[in-house]
Amino acid sequence: MPRVVVGGTFECLHDGHRELLRKAFELAGEGSVDIGLTSDEMANKRPRHVPDYGTREGKLIEYIRKIAEGQEYSIIELNEPYGKTLTKNYDYIVVSPETYPVAMKINKLRAGKGIQKINIVKVDYVLADDEKPISSTRIVDGEIDIHGHLKSGDRT
Repeated sequence: MPRVVVGGTFECLHDGHRELLRKAFELAGEGSVDIGLTSDEMANKRPRHVPDYGTREGKLIEYIRKIAEGQEYSIIELNEPYGKTLTKNYDYIVVSPETYPVAMKINKLRAGKGIQKINIVKVDYVLADDEKPISSTRIVDGEIDIHGHLKSGDRT
């Protein structure tokens, strides 16, 4: 049974995040998904305020209940970038183009420890109405909503 890992800050649970999570649960099938959720300490190293861990975790759980259909999952607090990926066996790691280099680094570190590599599944960006990637930064800045719809005129 496949073991899948995915991680992030999930600041604004937007359609790009939702696609990553859908893919993780699809790959897991009857297996399990570990979701690394960035701790408040790590998240607040960003230049803007990020909602607290409990708020972000609650939104994740609410969404997972809609897509997981009883599948096994756990949410793990990330206090460093790699979580349990350097010690635990996983079949897949689901990443965005932005986090793909982190997955490559994880596999390099695993290889250095003699641990089997994790299959990397890269999910393309979900694009907003203006054909640019949906991102939490764009949402927080008021450009788009969580579905990628433009909020203040055409910015193409």
